Amino acid sequence: MHKPNAVAEVSAWLLENGHRLLLAVTGGRYPRTVMGMLTVELHTVGRKSGKPYANLLTSPVHDDDRIIVVASKGGHEDHPDWYKNAIANPDVTVTVNGATVPMLARSAGPEERAELWPQVVKTYKGYAGYQRNTAREIPLLILQRR
Repeated sequence: MHKPNAVAEVSAWLLENGHRLLLAVTGGRYPRTVMGMLTVELHTVGRKSGKPYANLLTSPVHDDDRIIVVASKGGHEDHPDWYKNAIANPDVTVTVNGATVPMLARSAGPEERAELWPQVVKTYKGYAGYQRNTAREIPLLILQRR
């Protein structure tokens, strides 16, 4: 049984905007992590509008050279707009721990996803539930330093 898309969309909106409010209230000091995941702000350019967008996300897998974000949209049947924008315009920036870094975005290929997905789910088990709630394969976006 699939989670209704409206519920997934509202849940994703509440999570992002609650996170944004906490960052504003604490001057960017909290939360640096959410549920054990690094918090990042992804800056993309709209694929249709050409306008800049910023989305607060979490990264369950990251190191010095790359950040992995999960395009789950809470189990919604459609990919999140930020993911579509990053694929269409892969020159993105990421703000993490107060530093903004230019990065190149790309979707993980099948082999990379097979390797990364168990690490993603180990960090946050909720992603497995999101995957069960949607017929689409939830993509992993790999952000690498330019």
